[in-house]
Amino acid sequence: MRKLALHWQILIGMLLGIGFGFLMTSFDWGKEFVADWIGPFGKIFVNLLKLIAIPLIIASLIKGISDLKDISKFRNIGLKTIAIYICTTVIAITIGLLLVNIIEPGNGISEETVAKLKETYANDESIKSKIMEASKDRGPLEFLVDMVPDNAIKAMGDNRSMLQVIFFTMILGISLLLIGEKRARPLKDFFDSLNDVVLKMVDLIMLTAPFAVFALLAQVVVTADDPEILTKLLSYSMVVVSGLLLMIVFYAIVVAVYTKKNPIWFLKQLSPAQLLAFSTSSSAATLPVTMERVEEHIGVDKEVSSFVLPVGATINMDGTSLYQAVAAVFIMQVLWPEGLTFSNQIYIVLTALLASIGSAAVPGAGMVMLVIVLEAIEFPKDLYPVALALIFAVDRPLDMCRTVINVTGDATVSTVVAKSVGKLGEPKPKEWDDHYEEVK
Repeated sequence: MRKLALHWQILIGMLLGIGFGFLMTSFDWGKEFVADWIGPFGKIFVNLLKLIAIPLIIASLIKGISDLKDISKFRNIGLKTIAIYICTTVIAITIGLLLVNIIEPGNGISEETVAKLKETYANDESIKSKIMEASKDRGPLEFLVDMVPDNAIKAMGDNRSMLQVIFFTMILGISLLLIGEKRARPLKDFFDSLNDVVLKMVDLIMLTAPFAVFALLAQVVVTADDPEILTKLLSYSMVVVSGLLLMIVFYAIVVAVYTKKNPIWFLKQLSPAQLLAFSTSSSAATLPVTMERVEEHIGVDKEVSSFVLPVGATINMDGTSLYQAVAAVFIMQVLWPEGLTFSNQIYIVLTALLASIGSAAVPGAGMVMLVIVLEAIEFPKDLYPVALALIFAVDRPLDMCRTVINVTGDATVSTVVAKSVGKLGEPKPKEWDDHYEEVK
């Protein structure tokens, strides 16, 4: 398998994992076997990626800021990044609303299906926890408070505090610029070296990616929910997936028109990160691979990628925001048709946009964000458990799909920003054994 390109290795691993998972479902002991002997390898891989995410963000962001030499350049990159992220998120939400209003998937759901979903999922502890998490009293600027850590070391010990780590690292990097190059040199050299080491760790971890996605996909298949319910929700799922595919087309057009890069080439270079995003359902866990692909295989300068990608992994969730729009309107079509007003749909756009930033650090952000959106349009509170039960059965496969869009959106924006500031160069891919001859 070593001679195959990485994306083909990962794709083969995924297909074999899905096939193996379906095979195991035909045996009474299959689910337990996969959970005990296959699933742990997938979890180890995800843990390894999460392990290096925070060190990579710190080292890469400090290197990127300190290499700028001019603090005004950092401000320019930052403003462009936030503005473009907001635009792509609004476009994603709008696409979702248009599709769900045109196709109306909620009109095909019978009362019997709703009753079965309610019976199956309404008392699910995961659903209850999402409702409680989203229903906490939070002021309009609470997300800004959440960005500022009171203990930097504690923030670095929790991957859910990535925004806090970025905030601390930005202050550290800017301060490094302000003390002058001579005084900053020792610390800058340390972080430059740390960045090279962590990127080499990414290369080593990626050697196991095909086997890891085999384990992850086998685990997903054997733990899949009732196939009958999944069939009933197929029209809703297809609307979400169609919207996500349209976002891929949108990204491809942006890359082709603005950066003058071949969009097929762009997606091919990014494909290992996309396939891992699909397998892990986590933009944060995929971040080290996304950064490696964007910098080495697409040619985005580290000065841009080190800021744009970590920020995007926490606040830019185009796929998730599109899903919020479709899910909210779908739920209203089934349970609360009188709430389908134009003003409520405008609220969905605004709330989903703000929730994508404010809820970024919350575990299981997609479902929590959905509750926040439903609260904004004053959806009946007594129907919350039924509403979440309605989409819970297909949330995992759709989560896998929308994470691919989240990662693709981050990479697209980083490429666009790099082009706008003259930092989009030629790819310089590295391999895990580049320096092996020096040390063997």
